[in-house]
Amino acid sequence: MLDTAHMHSMFLECPRRKTIAKRRTRALNSLTLKKLRQELLATLPSFAWLAVFVLIPTLLVLTFAFRVTDPAGGIGAEWTLGQFRIFSETNIHVLLWRTLWISALTTLLCVVLSLPVAWFIARVRKEWRPRLLLLVIVPFWTNFLIRVFAWNQILHSEGLLARTFRALHLLGENESLLFNSGAVLVVSVYTFMPFAILPLYAAAEKFDFGLMDAARDLGSSAFRAFWSVFLPGIRKGITTAAVIVFVPMLGSYVVPDLVGGTDGQMIGNKIAQRNFSDRNLPAAAAMSAILTLAVLAPLLLRRRETEPGS
Repeated sequence: MLDTAHMHSMFLECPRRKTIAKRRTRALNSLTLKKLRQELLATLPSFAWLAVFVLIPTLLVLTFAFRVTDPAGGIGAEWTLGQFRIFSETNIHVLLWRTLWISALTTLLCVVLSLPVAWFIARVRKEWRPRLLLLVIVPFWTNFLIRVFAWNQILHSEGLLARTFRALHLLGENESLLFNSGAVLVVSVYTFMPFAILPLYAAAEKFDFGLMDAARDLGSSAFRAFWSVFLPGIRKGITTAAVIVFVPMLGSYVVPDLVGGTDGQMIGNKIAQRNFSDRNLPAAAAMSAILTLAVLAPLLLRRRETEPGS
């Protein structure tokens, strides 16, 4: 009799359990949908901003690249692939090569010079770190054009630096520190170095420096510990710093225009010339489209670095 009553009670409890499980499932689904709705509403302004100011302009540029040039200036009505023939010109090859090597070298120098700075800031006492980071971002308080014009005066052929180099016979009488690729490189490193310091410091701050001490205890030299332990530990920070510097350098326009001259022009200057001076918008759009595709490569590399398990 007891077994029969027990089985009967279990038989009655089964539907109750199923009902409770269904209610819990519905409640969880409702909470999930509510959370998803809140996340979508929170990110909708960002998506709208990206769509209006990034996606739509990019699509317009890609569309203009396949249109003919209006003889009166502007965009014609017909479609063509002829705008991409500009990349068969020798001067464009020179500009592309100069853009690539200046961007790559600027990125390398910014990362190499920023690593000791990030290391030092991450190792000092905590109360000093905000002050040192403030010194890093102080240049952003000054207008970008004013800073570039200041470098124009520093590197001027009649400036103190040029006269000092001539007195030391490091610079010829007819040579100049301005209007060449070297001037573009120096000013670009100065401009983009803070962008490299910040992500490197963010990665170095999270690094466990006890691993460095352990490597030293095991007989490793300081440089070996730095190379084999510290650098792999902040790999993502290095990748982020490289992408942040390299991507905007590919389209750099102001620095080559103000301190580069004819010998320091980059592809961004050619795009501006086609757009503003020649009024050849489709040709400018074709060069911008290729530059956009070139920018996607480091961005994809950064995405791969941030994927789980990478």
